[in-house]
Amino acid sequence: MSKKSRRSAGIVVLGLIVALIATACGGGSSSSSGASEVKWAFSLPTSWDPVTSRTGNDINTISLAYASLTRLDENGNVEPSLAESWEYNADGTAVTFKLRDGLTFTDGTPLDAEAVKAFFKRGKTQEDSFLKDQLDDVVGATVISPTEVTLNLSRPDYQIPYLVAGRTGAISSPAAAADTQKLSVWPVGAGPFKITDFVAEDHAYFVKNPDYWDAENINIENFQLSVAPDPATLVAGVQSGSIDFATLPALQAKEAEAAGLDVTVKPSLAANNVSINLNKAPFDNPKVVEAFRYAFDRQAFVDVITGGLGSTTSQPFPEGYLAFNPEIENQWSYDPEKAKSLLQEAGYGPGELTIAITAQSVATNRAELAQAQLKKIGVESTIDVVPPGSSTWQSEVYIAKNPQLATDGTIGRESPVQNLLATYGAEGIMNLSGPHASPEFVAALDLVRATPLEDPQYKPRLWAAVKAGVDQSPSNYLFSNPWIIVSNPKLKDLNILPSQVRWEGVTVS
Repeated sequence: MSKKSRRSAGIVVLGLIVALIATACGGGSSSSSGASEVKWAFSLPTSWDPVTSRTGNDINTISLAYASLTRLDENGNVEPSLAESWEYNADGTAVTFKLRDGLTFTDGTPLDAEAVKAFFKRGKTQEDSFLKDQLDDVVGATVISPTEVTLNLSRPDYQIPYLVAGRTGAISSPAAAADTQKLSVWPVGAGPFKITDFVAEDHAYFVKNPDYWDAENINIENFQLSVAPDPATLVAGVQSGSIDFATLPALQAKEAEAAGLDVTVKPSLAANNVSINLNKAPFDNPKVVEAFRYAFDRQAFVDVITGGLGSTTSQPFPEGYLAFNPEIENQWSYDPEKAKSLLQEAGYGPGELTIAITAQSVATNRAELAQAQLKKIGVESTIDVVPPGSSTWQSEVYIAKNPQLATDGTIGRESPVQNLLATYGAEGIMNLSGPHASPEFVAALDLVRATPLEDPQYKPRLWAAVKAGVDQSPSNYLFSNPWIIVSNPKLKDLNILPSQVRWEGVTVS
């Protein structure tokens, strides 16, 4: 059977599983007459199980069905969620979380300290877990009482409250996790919504979860999540009412405003890059890697891709964020002549080197701009486009790490250390050159973990870790873009945080 046939067969089987689950759970209906409803065109998660979810972007959709132990406020600070408080021991090797009373999952089972312990055990031990590297410091959990659980750490790590504000702390039902294949397509958490219908690579429907701890701030009764259509049709989709809320390409903002729609621009933690694979020729040649450092005009990406709304960056953080290190921003300025000279030293004259650029279909303009800039230094390229809604990107890029070069990016993580691990760590999902990670980077990151957030040394140590990551990686971060949201004017009080979109407080008129 061909690779394509295997993938198609897998999708069919997955669809059958989902259909059976939906039938068993009474799914299939997305709304009730007169109830407030929101239709969000975005993306589906790589898995509905937080343990096997693969990307940072998934937090936006995972958090529909799940609540995490903590969450971030609009300034990126940690605040209570499932846990109403937490406290470290004297040496930072254990942190105890105090859960709210009476928490339950949407399957009716209790969300207590035993459930939290089971979740972290599964995250560390399940064979296909994508939380193992993030939970590396967690050696176990101790139940103190039904509402108190202590995470025991192998070393001081003051990042844990940030870490558990995302997928890593999105607690799932242990009863549902008895069937992890089912959980991957049918979430059972304690979030603001409960799933009623799911079709793989198409849509997921939800109703409000009345038992969510913050349910009084959820004003939406029915929620439809669907895979975003071609960007060129987004404005028309919102005009017609088939979409209420979507992420908009910057260059369509004026079109949306002219159509009488609401366009919201908010800061984000997104940073976009040209991701390079040291394990693939020609990037096993240090001269070629160095040449590509000077090949990209970052300001052109800001102007063309973000319509001037973004900013340049040479690191996986935007300017203005705590982890952004201004000292490294001018290490490799745009210099096509120097790039050509380095390629000549590597043995490649003009037109003698050809590479393949892997790009997502929703971001081909980034690949095309990269292609044009590479041509200026004498490098020819082709573009391999991954279809929208496809799991191929995760499989081929994040897991198999097949591309020579990919246009990619991070939307950020709740913890800056977590983001550095994802982008530069040996097991990092976005480290196309994995398992490459320099000893200097690993040591710098360890020092950040061991530093309390209020310590005056925290920021300089974090900046040092960022510099070590940038220095050791062949990938080139280029620009940061804000959230640009087009929405139906009936939606008010949007809750768009730098790290994710949330729905608490949003109203439907």
